[in-house]
Amino acid sequence: MVPKEVEMILARQLASYLAMPMFLVDPQGNLIFYNEPAETILGVRYEETGSLIAEKWSTIFAPLSETGEEIKPADLPLVIALNRRQPSHSTFWIRGADRRQRHISVTAIPVIGQSDRFLGAIAIFWEVSA
Repeated sequence: MVPKEVEMILARQLASYLAMPMFLVDPQGNLIFYNEPAETILGVRYEETGSLIAEKWSTIFAPLSETGEEIKPADLPLVIALNRRQPSHSTFWIRGADRRQRHISVTAIPVIGQSDRFLGAIAIFWEVSA
């Protein structure tokens, strides 16, 4: 999926140049892009997954609470940023596509363009050291 809005095109470009793992979604929650640093944490290259609908990406990486319980998609920071159009942050575990578990901290923000156009959301995340 290629974003149509210039702000999301630029966000994708920015993400491709940064060393911070980033994940971009459109207003419906469909995956637009995740960068190379995110591939390491997610356990799969973007070229292998391509665009995914929200129902798929929110479960494919198996988010787990600090106590090991499955996290509902609606409780993920990126979904909260999309649905409520407000920033959200959380720390939890994910099981990547490579089946490895990683402890991550995620901050997600809605993307609001000019004239208050809602364009989607961006999650920035990183692995939490032990």
